[in-house]
Amino acid sequence: MPRPSEVIDSVDTDEGKLALIRQASGHWVIAIDHRPLMSSFLHRSEVALADLACAPLAKKTAPRVLIGGLGMGYTLRAALDLLPADAEVVTAEINPIVAGWCRGPISELSKNALDDPRVKLEILDVSILISRAAEAPEEEKFDALVLDLYEGPYPPPKGTEDLVYGRKGLQQARLALRSGGCMAVWSEGPVKTFEKLMGACGFRAEFHRPKHKGPRHVVYLGWPYTS
Repeated sequence: MPRPSEVIDSVDTDEGKLALIRQASGHWVIAIDHRPLMSSFLHRSEVALADLACAPLAKKTAPRVLIGGLGMGYTLRAALDLLPADAEVVTAEINPIVAGWCRGPISELSKNALDDPRVKLEILDVSILISRAAEAPEEEKFDALVLDLYEGPYPPPKGTEDLVYGRKGLQQARLALRSGGCMAVWSEGPVKTFEKLMGACGFRAEFHRPKHKGPRHVVYLGWPYTS
């Protein structure tokens, strides 16, 4: 008889119980309120997110990258594998328990990415770091913003504004980028309203679908228009 899935650790959040689950198959799942957010079985699009944003920086001197959302560390690992030795990768994770998982029971999934000396972990809402960079001098801005937050840039409930993917958030993101910088956004699926908003906020946008079978996860890339 196969062993059942096991909840290894969990914490209550405003969105529901965030849980790390080891499945009977041996794969890992992070779920919120019993809904899977990510899996060690399906992570190709998370890797593609980093590849699309960071491959152009492989030969750049001292690039700075901001990764929003740690998850299982796949995006961070993929970014580190591409970036040079003098890169700085600021990684924002709002919940410290997720960082603990990536340093503990699921550390092998990212090959201990958080221990890389290029990584600076911030237990903070990524919107705060973007806002700080928007007001900072050029050297403290980023060459890439790599964002993987929950389902992606879907419209929030009526009467609320998304601090990262809303109009103000995108305007701040544009200002947080160095000249030639790129914003990369993971999404569970295509979001036409977000594409239009990117353009309205000064981005030239591209749409990528890393995998043509299975889940319709996508990556949006955006470069600020120059005057």
